[in-house]
Amino acid sequence: MSDKKTFWFINQYSSTPETAMGGRHYYLAQELAKKGHQVYVIAGRYSHLLRNPKQFDEQYFIEEIIPNFSFVWINLPEYQEAHSKQRVLNWFKFSWLLRNMSNVIPAKPDVILYSSPSLIGYLGAKYLANKFRVPFIFEVRDIWPLTLMELGGHSSKHPFIKFMQWVEDRAYKKADYVFSNLYNAVEHMQTRGLDSSKFHWIPNGVSLEEVSQKQPLNAETLSQLPQNKFIIGYTGTIGVANAIDDLIEAAKILSSNPQLHFVLVGSGKEKENLIKKVQSLNLHNITFIDAIPKKQIQSMLEQFDICYIGWQKNSLYRFGIAPNKLPEYLYAGKPIIHAFSGKGDIVQQAQAGITIEAEDPEAIVGAVQQLYNLTAEQRQQLGSNGKQFVLQHLEYAMIAEKLENIVFK
Repeated sequence: MSDKKTFWFINQYSSTPETAMGGRHYYLAQELAKKGHQVYVIAGRYSHLLRNPKQFDEQYFIEEIIPNFSFVWINLPEYQEAHSKQRVLNWFKFSWLLRNMSNVIPAKPDVILYSSPSLIGYLGAKYLANKFRVPFIFEVRDIWPLTLMELGGHSSKHPFIKFMQWVEDRAYKKADYVFSNLYNAVEHMQTRGLDSSKFHWIPNGVSLEEVSQKQPLNAETLSQLPQNKFIIGYTGTIGVANAIDDLIEAAKILSSNPQLHFVLVGSGKEKENLIKKVQSLNLHNITFIDAIPKKQIQSMLEQFDICYIGWQKNSLYRFGIAPNKLPEYLYAGKPIIHAFSGKGDIVQQAQAGITIEAEDPEAIVGAVQQLYNLTAEQRQQLGSNGKQFVLQHLEYAMIAEKLENIVFK
């Protein structure tokens, strides 16, 4: 594409690798900027998801990341935890302050993308799209308010839920395009009035630039890894939703095989409970390692023979899942055990491992034994399938090109 365009990506919870983890808009913006487009990612200065929030006193702060790509930070009050009222107030403040973007950003947009889960910011973002008379993309990364009702137990009759439902329905009706990283989200969206021809699956991916700059593990981390063992590994958040408890139950069943060892890398609310459980079961085939920098993840995955990712059974997964770690696992070229009961299973599509029912330790045991009994070449083939799938479908440069072609074809 020869025409250079200006993209505004609006995501209150977007981040850089310095403030948190980067994420899809950071990497998409990076790839579009390399192609000569001008990209602004508009985000809130503070959220409970940021590890190292940006510090400044002004209402707005523009940070150049690379030529053609800048973050525009909107100053928002801090709050203590995810369920704080201030978090909700920040949704409204962020939406209201978006109205001034035409005075803050020097370049007029050619397209505006607004990304959920917060629905309130849609109102400010759509105001801008109307003002500039440019195409508007509504992106759904978590289906609100459905998630709040099905997982949070909130009533569909609650006034605030009804208001969010009105916003969601309006967004589907008014958007020129609707994106989601959830493979089957369109199934829900159609029940809320979406014309399915507007829908495009835009998956999470891998930045080849980032993974090619991987850093080696430090000596302390390396010393914690078991030697001469067949390693089943996990990296990421250790929480209830990640179904690590099922993996520990599987490790207990497999403890009679001295060659098998489980390595869990990361931090999270469930970690201490799980460490206590492992100690109470007197298991010696499980090692917990603290979270490591993102740039060392690929070096850690190289140490594994099998990568594990698990989920609870959750009705929302009928619309798909979009974990950042899955493309990273696939790129690492290791066979994957995927404990998942839902739709849009990338491991299955890529033929990169074994998918089993969620919440079934016996099924994990069977999958471990099946992969362990393969030849090294057979395991390598599964891993190679996964890596090729990433290079063909999940590389952020390709995803950025897909976005260009959809909006400016």
